[in-house]
Amino acid sequence: MAELVTSGADPATARAVAVVLHGRGQTPGYMLEAVVSRLSTPDLHCVLPAAPGEGWYDAKAVEALSADTETQLIAALDLVAGAEAAARAACSGKPLILIGFSQGACLVIEHLMRGGQADAAAMLTGCRVGAATDDLPRAELSGLPVYCTNGDADPWIPTWAFQKAVADFITAGARVRSDVLPGRAHEIAAPEIAALDALCAAIADGTAPFGDSP
Repeated sequence: MAELVTSGADPATARAVAVVLHGRGQTPGYMLEAVVSRLSTPDLHCVLPAAPGEGWYDAKAVEALSADTETQLIAALDLVAGAEAAARAACSGKPLILIGFSQGACLVIEHLMRGGQADAAAMLTGCRVGAATDDLPRAELSGLPVYCTNGDADPWIPTWAFQKAVADFITAGARVRSDVLPGRAHEIAAPEIAALDALCAAIADGTAPFGDSP
């Protein structure tokens, strides 16, 4: 089980719970500052797991999926599943939102594409784990609201790889909002926080995000 940091509303009064995944070289503290502290959604309880050694796996974005990477990825996804289970146990019956940045965003899509469950998700600057030629799994995500963002100046996640991940979400049946921010480097910008905040508020309120019907 990964070390878990919690923040936000008391689980007893929360109307939604979020599992928040940090990127490579980061910690839950980074996500508390860069994401959680900037959200205004009331009654949101957050669970933030910590990767061993501040990295979920060693491979860089879009490298071919090797046996070693697959082994590390499965171990990382087991930790994500453990955090998901802890979040659901703490906030039983409440909707769950999966949020990740950078390497954490890559885990969001791989978790969902390999059978992980959520009521909504946000992939902030991520892509599939593997090369374009790899045969990667794709689950059925019918109707799942997913917010996906990237910056066209991001040095770590190529725009084409981000767009391929978005296409995989769409093919899997998810309801996707996708934003590519001009000039945005490897960070989480104010427009992304505003859209994420709106997504969390809609899920907590039991209403449809993105302004459309479920």
